[in-house]
Amino acid sequence: MKRRKIIKGLGIIGTGIVSAPLLACNTKSSPQENSSAAPSEGRKLGVALVGLGGYSRGQLAPALQKTQHCELRGIVTGSPEKIPDWQEKYSIPDGNVYNYENMHTIADNDDIDVIYIVVPTGLHAKYAIAAANAGKHVWCEKPMAMNVAECQSIIDACAKNKVRLSIGYRVLHEPNTQVFNGYHQTKPFGEMQSVISEAGYGGSDPGDGWRGQKAMGGGAMYDMGVYTVNGLLGATHLDPVAILKAEHSRMAKEVDLTTSYTLELSNGLLAQGKTSVVESINRLRIDCSDGWYEMSPMQSYTGVQGERSDGIKLNKQIDSQQAIQMDDDALAIMNNSDVIAPGEMGLRDIRVIDAIFQSAATGQRVNLG
Repeated sequence: MKRRKIIKGLGIIGTGIVSAPLLACNTKSSPQENSSAAPSEGRKLGVALVGLGGYSRGQLAPALQKTQHCELRGIVTGSPEKIPDWQEKYSIPDGNVYNYENMHTIADNDDIDVIYIVVPTGLHAKYAIAAANAGKHVWCEKPMAMNVAECQSIIDACAKNKVRLSIGYRVLHEPNTQVFNGYHQTKPFGEMQSVISEAGYGGSDPGDGWRGQKAMGGGAMYDMGVYTVNGLLGATHLDPVAILKAEHSRMAKEVDLTTSYTLELSNGLLAQGKTSVVESINRLRIDCSDGWYEMSPMQSYTGVQGERSDGIKLNKQIDSQQAIQMDDDALAIMNNSDVIAPGEMGLRDIRVIDAIFQSAATGQRVNLG
């Protein structure tokens, strides 16, 4: 049996649809029934990056040099001028270089096991589905897609082709965040009373590039707001019920620069969210009956850390969030175990983002469910 078919077969039991609660952020995935044996020593999965922009160049490709269970073996790009540098730097053979038109032929390449979608959000569904149809496992950057229907189409394509799906929520693999997200259960300061989740960076008008185009996933809510939604839901382990109100306080042409919202959670708790691409904000704070705990910064590439009202700090240092993320997701494929961030989590977060846009447009409460 070809190596490609062996690796694909490992994903038949788990297709990104998990039985564990979506809000759980375990430190490692738990094996499913009939899971395969642990990976043999030295065995790695081959990863192809789709889109060679700043995140692939500056974060993912370097992180793949540090992973234990996967490695960079292929690229897909619409910019031929980038190919020579990538081939030289990462020893990528000609046979593992693709463009968007011939990407489907990766189906015949046994060297590639996983396709990582790193194009603008507006193109996620198109290329994630293409990757699944090629019989490859799919890792998709966040936000998962532009709307709920697109998210579901990715989930369906992965299920149909019996491949695994994971969303690139790197912070959920970060150790300080995992401790923080466990406090919902241990309740070190009693019951939660309020939640504030904020993520943004001090920039300027995004201009006419893809970040300035709503149809491509530009604007603060898609770019940074997904961190606030995923962060507060992961920390509280509560279901989203409704957007009570939302407001785009700053706009640039067709995209939002700053957006605020109030999210009602399943126990009646109200969470305040804010995101911006022109303000530097980066924290997740939960106030409880007898104290508080906070992550600040809560989603930066490095230096994520937390603090509690009793003085305890969450400051474990790691070399690369992305390397841990991709190793965790590779092991989930190899061991047929649950992924930390399945497609259903990505869909849930987009459902909330959809409701935020709707509430901002109408001024009305928008129910989720």
